[in-house]
Amino acid sequence: MRELLNTNDAVLISYATALLRDAGIRHTLFDGNMSVVEGSIGVLPRRLMVASEQYEDAHTLMHDAGVMPN
Repeated sequence: MRELLNTNDAVLISYATALLRDAGIRHTLFDGNMSVVEGSIGVLPRRLMVASEQYEDAHTLMHDAGVMPN
């Protein structure tokens, strides 16, 4: 798996996850439950991971949607 996105923006994670799901790209959210540790203040970033073989497609999708540069 490769890291596609690393952010503490819950809305961005939700949007990116929806884009990946709709495109049929397998993905996993790492550190999504860290709010229990941090007290739900959103300081710790979440990592959106995709299968290595689908990384280029996922990156292109995120770039085209304006989620990430280049």
